[in-house]
Amino acid sequence: MTRGRKKRVGLVVKRSTYALVADQPDDRLHALLEQGDPTVANVMSAHDEHMATVAEVKAALLEEHVEVTRIRRRREPFDASGFDLVVTVGGDGTLLRASHSVGSPPVLAVNSAPSYSVGFFCGARRGLVADALHAALRGKLARISLTRMQVELNGEVLSSRVLNDALFCHQSPAATSRYILEHEGVVEEQKSSGLWIGPAAGSTAAQRSAGGKVLPLSSKNLQLVVREPYTPDGKPYKLWRHLVRPEQCLHVRSKSRKMRLYLDGPDTMIRVGLGYMLGFSKGSEPLTLLGISDRRTWGERAKSG
Repeated sequence: MTRGRKKRVGLVVKRSTYALVADQPDDRLHALLEQGDPTVANVMSAHDEHMATVAEVKAALLEEHVEVTRIRRRREPFDASGFDLVVTVGGDGTLLRASHSVGSPPVLAVNSAPSYSVGFFCGARRGLVADALHAALRGKLARISLTRMQVELNGEVLSSRVLNDALFCHQSPAATSRYILEHEGVVEEQKSSGLWIGPAAGSTAAQRSAGGKVLPLSSKNLQLVVREPYTPDGKPYKLWRHLVRPEQCLHVRSKSRKMRLYLDGPDTMIRVGLGYMLGFSKGSEPLTLLGISDRRTWGERAKSG
């Protein structure tokens, strides 16, 4: 960082569920809140906790006398190359969306509603923001370099910054996914409910729930986990739960016209047609995440430092 200039901080703030519909009086959420319906019991308290954390973050940034750029369109790409630090305020989903726009700058994710959010990627939480931000701006906060995944479609790179996982499946959750997997000389036709693949950071999420292993955060491997493999003869697939090493690429060829590929959640969806080829390999750009270490374990809530 250059001496004599203000440090530049990019700020990404989630909009709470309540805020998204606050100006829509006819939205069903308002009626359910008035009725005290249990399906929306936590909406207002989560919103209040989130807004209190947002205020805390803004106050801490003001104390640090930094130049803040507020990212207004959170679901659209932004240029993070000029920032010394990117701060996300929300939860893991907010961090994941923002991470696709971030190359080298470190990221501090703040869990804005820890009473309702796991915040696995979050290195700070409400009540501890000022200390974490102060340390982050001075390079004194714990950090980890997280491997990301590159995804190709028919030889063209879709993304080299997938942090959590990719889901490849049929457009209908009730339909069978049909595809051919190719890896390490093995070519295998499969039928299943689809497959998960992703780097270590995502192994605590869907991969774990689908029967995969939790990888150390420092791992550079990718993990493949096939969902509900269809093997009527009882013979297991060779490529079912499998690790892809950093120098390798796993290929998937679609046998359906109506397959879908989701990258780091539901917001990025790509249509995959018959005969299309997907490639999954280690990305060249790791993500520097602050406030957590490679000792972070499943279920651990975010703490500063």
